[in-house]
Amino acid sequence: MDFREIFARIKTGLKNFWQWLKPYLVRFHHWRKRIWKKYQINKVILLLMLVVVLVSSVYLYVLAKSVKVSTLESSMKEVTIFYDKDGDEAGALSGKGTYTSLTEMSPYIVDAVIATEDRSFYEHNGYNLKGIARALLSTVKAGSIQGGGSTITQQLAKNAFLTQDQKLSRKAKELFMAIEIEKHYSKDQILEMYLNNSYFGNGVWGVQDAARKYYGVNANEVSLGQAASLIGMLKGPNLYNPIDDPQAANNRRDTVLSVMVETQKISEEQAAQEQTVDLSSLLYDTYEAKASEYRYPYYFDAVLAEAVDKYNLDASDLNKGYRIYTALDQNQQTAMQNTYLQDHLFPGNAPDGQMVQSGSVAMNPKTGGVTALVGGRGDYVFQGFNYATNTQRSPGSVMKPISVYTAALEKGYTPASILEDQPQDYYQVNNYDGTYSGQVPMYQAVAQSLNAPAVWLLHQMGEETGFKKTGQFGVKLAQSDNYPGLALGGLERGVSPWTMASAYTVFANQGKQPESHLITKIVDATGAVLVDNTKVETIAVTTSEVANSMTSMLLGVFSNGTGISAQPYGYTVAGKTGTQEASFDSSKTSDQWIVGYTPNIVIATWLGFEITDENHYLEGSSSTGVGPLFKAEAEAILPYVENEAFTVADAYATGGEVLAPAEVVTDNAGSSENSGSSGWQDTLNDIGETAKEVGGQIKDGFDAVTDGIGNWWDSINGQ
Repeated sequence: MDFREIFARIKTGLKNFWQWLKPYLVRFHHWRKRIWKKYQINKVILLLMLVVVLVSSVYLYVLAKSVKVSTLESSMKEVTIFYDKDGDEAGALSGKGTYTSLTEMSPYIVDAVIATEDRSFYEHNGYNLKGIARALLSTVKAGSIQGGGSTITQQLAKNAFLTQDQKLSRKAKELFMAIEIEKHYSKDQILEMYLNNSYFGNGVWGVQDAARKYYGVNANEVSLGQAASLIGMLKGPNLYNPIDDPQAANNRRDTVLSVMVETQKISEEQAAQEQTVDLSSLLYDTYEAKASEYRYPYYFDAVLAEAVDKYNLDASDLNKGYRIYTALDQNQQTAMQNTYLQDHLFPGNAPDGQMVQSGSVAMNPKTGGVTALVGGRGDYVFQGFNYATNTQRSPGSVMKPISVYTAALEKGYTPASILEDQPQDYYQVNNYDGTYSGQVPMYQAVAQSLNAPAVWLLHQMGEETGFKKTGQFGVKLAQSDNYPGLALGGLERGVSPWTMASAYTVFANQGKQPESHLITKIVDATGAVLVDNTKVETIAVTTSEVANSMTSMLLGVFSNGTGISAQPYGYTVAGKTGTQEASFDSSKTSDQWIVGYTPNIVIATWLGFEITDENHYLEGSSSTGVGPLFKAEAEAILPYVENEAFTVADAYATGGEVLAPAEVVTDNAGSSENSGSSGWQDTLNDIGETAKEVGGQIKDGFDAVTDGIGNWWDSINGQ
């Protein structure tokens, strides 16, 4: 059967089908005409359309009237304010820009913005019918709402009052608000507000600060080419600025210059001359942010990132006079920041001068609110890399309670269960000191951070069990992490202090994990609530019994284990230390961790170099590396945390039995009658108590020496 025959059969079939269907269609058509005419459907549809247009117009008119257009100019000078957990003002976003009058801007800037953004700016009443028609045509062709067609007044309305969403409703609001703005302000005032409220990338708003940021001059001193490049950034400030992409900036400047020639603002010779200049050769930054208002930089950076990433605010909108309410505790934040200023708490720099980096997060385990956060050391960069939230590092042994011991407790193991402590033939694992006990109770394996028992226990349960449990804590894993090394924190991607703080809230909060967050509420300049996060979701990761059993063992980390030297003086904390070996030398370390908690706070701290190699590594373990830092910041933060006792006793005081503190009965010699401890366990307890006593004496002696030196110095200065 050839193609012609197939086509002829299809044609015949369709013809027969049409002959069958046609009578039914004719009947339906006559019936529709009768109904349509009887009920005057055409008039009904037309009336409904008119009602929709009328209601929409009234709504948009009322909306435009409700916006405080009359105070727009003064509001341009307002900034976004951050509030702490108590609703007190904590700081402001120092990115509003230096407000500059139009007369203090170069004529090149004015000519460039008119030529590229709105050629009929001085003729229209806030909207341009031709521009709207072009935008509608583009929308029809693309099949979705397209940008473009907006006048400078409409863009000002969008920047000042609306979001950056490409929606028809937003475009309609923008149009009505633009008309309202034109009623209150002159063209020069509108242009002035627009140029002062536009975002130019790299944390800079307003043309004056942009001129300072990129070229080190005032807005009235820029050259023609510099003015063209600044206005060119308005289309995409992160794409066309000369710091991030000089070539794209050059191309965009050339486009603006061509448009200025087309509109007869400049000559072709002027444009050609400016196009020969590489903008990267003109870069000179003299911009100074108002740092005093941005007093908690890493915390505020994380807040802005959460506003953008979680709540979809546009980065260029963040200076619109928002009121951002957070979980910040200013006392805790100040204490943490001051700790990070004490260089003696950190290991020394590398031979090339590179500084050891660190990040810390303090979190309320009952609410998930981050109360304090520091994301680095050294020179701060606005919205730069944040080691508290962005870093992805191997967690080492701080992963053991999450990836191994929680699942084991859920399967019926107890803190007193005996684990195997010896090398394994299916996975190479060594304890930190290279020795093995053969057998060891679980609570001691946890406190002493023994590697072999953790790997053995994970293998006994099945790696898949630990893998699934770790994911329930909110730790993102790769499929390759489903192996025995998961017990030791060997991950493909790694974790951040934020992630570990959130995970340990499970143990501090009776097995429940609240959603970790910084922002509790965002209110815009009109008073509308954009975000309400005051009711936070909480998920049950494990049972309260398992969480209490884990806490009883983690108390032993600081009383008798690897965290004994990091125990904050005068406070009882539970937690875990972690050390990750360097890949090139097992005697060196790449990452050091301590996570400590009370019933009302979790503090997670990481320490390491940005990149670990043969010239950039840490010595020793967490107890000697990150330990002094954690101890100092915990001692500074805990006075501002509600003092609440743990509901379980230290497993070292009970021999692994999970008891309330009141159930632990001690004899006159101070040893526990419940513990059933053997002689070696009593010796370990005695060593722990002695170490704590010695630590306290050393602290007292250090304080006395410090006071003596201070008094001697004062006497020299005659004070």
